[in-house]
Amino acid sequence: MTMNMTTAPRRLRWVDEAGLAACKAGLSPAARDWVEAHGFLAERGRVLALPDAAGGAPVEVWVGLGSGRVDLTLALGMPDRLPAGDYTLDETLPEATTTTLALGFALGAYRFARYKAVAHAGARLVGPTGAGGDVVAAIARADALARDLINTPAQDMGPSELSAAVAAVAQRHAAQFEAIVGDDLLSAGYPAVHAVGRSGAQAPRLLTLQAGSTGPLVALVGKGVCFDTGGLDLKPASGMALMKKDMGGAAIALAVAELVLALELPVRLLLVIPAVENGVGPHAYRPGDVLKTRAGLTVEVTNTDAEGRIVLADALTRASEAHPDVIIDFATLTGAARVALGPELPAAYGSDDALLAELTEAATAAADPVWPMPLWRGYEDELQSRIADLQNASSSGFAGSITAGLFLRRFVPSGQHWIHLDLYAWNPKDRPGRPVGAEAHTLRAVVEWLQRRYRTALT
Repeated sequence: MTMNMTTAPRRLRWVDEAGLAACKAGLSPAARDWVEAHGFLAERGRVLALPDAAGGAPVEVWVGLGSGRVDLTLALGMPDRLPAGDYTLDETLPEATTTTLALGFALGAYRFARYKAVAHAGARLVGPTGAGGDVVAAIARADALARDLINTPAQDMGPSELSAAVAAVAQRHAAQFEAIVGDDLLSAGYPAVHAVGRSGAQAPRLLTLQAGSTGPLVALVGKGVCFDTGGLDLKPASGMALMKKDMGGAAIALAVAELVLALELPVRLLLVIPAVENGVGPHAYRPGDVLKTRAGLTVEVTNTDAEGRIVLADALTRASEAHPDVIIDFATLTGAARVALGPELPAAYGSDDALLAELTEAATAAADPVWPMPLWRGYEDELQSRIADLQNASSSGFAGSITAGLFLRRFVPSGQHWIHLDLYAWNPKDRPGRPVGAEAHTLRAVVEWLQRRYRTALT
């Protein structure tokens, strides 16, 4: 005879230091002894499972908050930290907290399992998860889209596969999609994209997605370098190890587009992605070459490993031609930004301080922070060339992220609202809910900002 047994979800209770005594007072003497025996003091992130009256399976699990509160950082770790099983939330929690927890569980459960079986976290949140349940699901889908693309190695994520991913999002949302491939880039006016990508195993391409017929136009631009050898200025092995993620900007820009469309923001959308490989071979562009760009400016190549800004130049020009309300570009652009800010804090540059302040405030609210950086005009002479309008890399080793931003600004018309995000798109160390691998940095920050700018707050 087979017996079907259903285990009821365990109650998840959040306990701070100030409220610990009151929580313990409501327990049975045996349960209070259990808490005392385990030395639970409501330390932040500490988990304690309380057994049922018979001393069997836990029916309630406490999570310590220390002197703080429930936030997304803590919630992300719950799928890994909690004992396996289903959990339901305390019904007295504020709606905003419930939504934060639901989002943390959803994002913290992500695992990349394309090439090997991966044990997913055993803790699941069930039952009411706040009024933002549909929004949480949409964010989790967009986040997983970006991370799956970034985690996929270049053998399976070249320009053609990235093109297919953009086409799939366009089809899902009935948007227009176009890919300009190979030598057609020259006749279509994208010479810089062609120059960088012509040495790759796959032909370079310029990808666009357009959606919507009413409302202000938002243009998203993503660096889609599907693998970066450094070109003829070859990277060492250590520098090349993570270069499958050099299309992280494109992946995150696509994820932002996916989320904007899923949430039906009242905007028109233009996504522009230059998809290339920066390879080594007889057709590779060379140090000393002078490249034409769609904007008509000429660029002297002083470093073939500064290829991202070159392909973004043509993409930013394409986006500008549509006269959008704002352009936002996403790029794993410089190691200098990581030296300054580390892997978790993207550098944000803007066409004006007010725009940058709005984004920074929204990013903080979304628990997806950015750090505002200056486009210091005093460094513009670092990009001067004797034989071209500008050179692609600074003549000194200083201010590498700022000079990259200054380079990009040359391809954004004066008066155009513009945000540049220099990000890492990778988590280099294992933590609960944050495995080593891709991170969709700035996804939630940008969509929160767009919601505030064009409609309402995200959650």
